[in-house]
Amino acid sequence: MASVFMSPVSVSTNPRLQRIPSTSTSMFVSLASSDSRPPSEDLYLETTGDRSRKDRRRVVRLAWEKLVRWSRSWRSKTKTDDVLERTNKVVVLGGGSFGTAMAAHVADRKAQLEVHMLVRDPQVCQSINESKFNCKYLPKHKLPENVIATTDAKSALLGADYCLHAVPVQFTSSFLEDIADYVDPCLPFISLSKGLELNTLRMMSQIIPQALRNPRQPFVALSGPSFALELMNKLPTALVAASRDQRLANATQQLLASSHLRISTSSDVTGVEISGALKNVLAIAAGIVVGMNLGNNSMAALVAQGCSEIRWLATKMGAKPTTITGLSGTGDIMLTCFVNLSRNRTVGVRLGLGEKLDDILSSMNQVAEGVSTAGAVIALAQKYNVKMPVLTAVARIIDNELTPKKAVLELMSLPQVEEV
Repeated sequence: MASVFMSPVSVSTNPRLQRIPSTSTSMFVSLASSDSRPPSEDLYLETTGDRSRKDRRRVVRLAWEKLVRWSRSWRSKTKTDDVLERTNKVVVLGGGSFGTAMAAHVADRKAQLEVHMLVRDPQVCQSINESKFNCKYLPKHKLPENVIATTDAKSALLGADYCLHAVPVQFTSSFLEDIADYVDPCLPFISLSKGLELNTLRMMSQIIPQALRNPRQPFVALSGPSFALELMNKLPTALVAASRDQRLANATQQLLASSHLRISTSSDVTGVEISGALKNVLAIAAGIVVGMNLGNNSMAALVAQGCSEIRWLATKMGAKPTTITGLSGTGDIMLTCFVNLSRNRTVGVRLGLGEKLDDILSSMNQVAEGVSTAGAVIALAQKYNVKMPVLTAVARIIDNELTPKKAVLELMSLPQVEEV
């Protein structure tokens, strides 16, 4: 599939050349020619091999020590606790898995910090407040004592210093319009949602200020390769906080960064948002490859092509190429396309196995954003005149206009052109 798509992205498949360690080299040489080479020459090779190995170790050690010194120097110059110390209350909108995991993470940052979760389900609200467990999402993980759930938007938002928005994209506009009167116009919104609004093609950076009727509402897009379960288990994770206000991006970094969560900053909001949205559609395609048992070659070719399509559209929209190859782009794509925990990939696997989309969605208790995003992506591609064969095929499969098998045949029949 790799060379037959429309200008697929290049994938480096050449293995790195690895040198055999000098000690092994001298051993093999000695065994192969022990009858013809004087013992003194073998001893010389072993001696120089040991010296070379020691030199390499010394270079690596010095490089590591230099990195550690730089890191310590940077930390000593950067005040990382000011924002956390000044923060007394954080509100999390949404009681899904990622909202729950982020609520737990923020609450662990400071025991005196109040973390209020605004949820719709009274049962979830009750279980969080009474037992400190979310009975629907991540139910085996206990939440910190300073996590408080409520169904009352006014009390949740009152006095909040930061807002973590974890409501699915397609429901965000109506949700925020209902609570707009309780939102402080200076309250920073940190969006955890990834996707495009189907009918309007809007991203979260457009939806939130418009729904709140405040074009200057402070906004941060938080994105990157992250599963809620692993974040809840405090496994090492890295994300990107993107904002056009560098001070706000830095504040978000200081609020959230911990020993197990790294936060990089970016000013490329468009790049972070569009790559986070499009990777969900690509993950469905990757799942279809798995479900149809098309093999590893097909998977690599498909994901490489998908990465190119995302880059073509994102850069046309003003994104930086480096953003697309970073954490929020390639990083998130790798996680979502290759790991079974991905909801969008799961949808694709089941489609590839022949299940109907309606049956798949009705059996899931969480939203797979890629399903609703697919159509919006194709509309954007047409708007910016970008050919996106893989993502277009996904949209047609979702619309029940094309079977996965037929999609593969059509993709393999595309003109074989120069790679771009």
